[in-house]
Amino acid sequence: MNARRHFLAALAATTAVIAAPHTIAQNRPIRLVVPYAAGGPIDVTARALAEGVKDSLGTVIIDNKPGAGGNIGADMVAKAPPDGLTIGIAATATNAVNPWLYAKMPFNAATDFVPITQMVRVPNVLVMNADTAKRLHIDNLRDLIAYAKANPGKLNYGSGGNGSAGHLAGEMFKKEAGIFAVHIPYNGGNPAQLALLSGQVDFNFDNLATAAPNIRSGKLKAIAVTTNERSSALPDVPPVAATLKGFSIDTWWGLVAPAGTPPDVVAKLNRAFVAALKTPETKTRFASLLAEPVASSPEQFGAFMKSELAKYEKVVKATGAQVD
Repeated sequence: MNARRHFLAALAATTAVIAAPHTIAQNRPIRLVVPYAAGGPIDVTARALAEGVKDSLGTVIIDNKPGAGGNIGADMVAKAPPDGLTIGIAATATNAVNPWLYAKMPFNAATDFVPITQMVRVPNVLVMNADTAKRLHIDNLRDLIAYAKANPGKLNYGSGGNGSAGHLAGEMFKKEAGIFAVHIPYNGGNPAQLALLSGQVDFNFDNLATAAPNIRSGKLKAIAVTTNERSSALPDVPPVAATLKGFSIDTWWGLVAPAGTPPDVVAKLNRAFVAALKTPETKTRFASLLAEPVASSPEQFGAFMKSELAKYEKVVKATGAQVD
């Protein structure tokens, strides 16, 4: 009789465990894989959010895994157990550009992740050397396009390398504006900016956070931002889209989990991180990086990443850029 009672009790306990919804083990820390080096904007924002969710999710450990344009860290997330204990950053490069830029990818950006929430949007900005703009009488985007059409092939632009964000933005701009400008790739964003400051190139598409100090000092002239709307950091600078309808090529990143992570676990993660994104502390911290917090539902972030993946397929293929 006692044996039968023990059996029924064990059966009831097992049934309760099976029937219970999936939960994140609160006694184990969550690992948030950042596929870039420590100290950069993505790492800083990830650490700010990890601090912001400690009361709701417990300890979140940042694990920096840079390399291969972000592919190494992203692949670790794709291949992690789908239990909510390993999540990661999905960014413009890893989940929209690299699938078309790299000849071989270790993961499938479209199917190997489930979205949690977008985190950040960072505007890019079309900038000219201020002296060059003055000499060519270019005060706005329409002036730049008109000059390029009247002087085909005379303008050039720099970027941090073939397939970089600046390169892709430049090629997209040329296509939409119907102009031609020579692309000059440099070995990284800093050399490209130095080339612009010295007048070796005429314009660049740069990250707003990087370009802002030289814009404020008057060395660079901000022509247009690449977001659909004006940026609060440069409220007097119009978007490219005001002249070229639909033009949008800003930098973004957000949180994802491995494919197969249970929906209720994803929902819990979403609630915690969205709440952290909406706090005044997060907004202030992100503003110092000229980054805008973007909180979204998993469905919204998933639809956004899908549209970005499709957009960059056309842009990357048009440039012919590829990494072996």
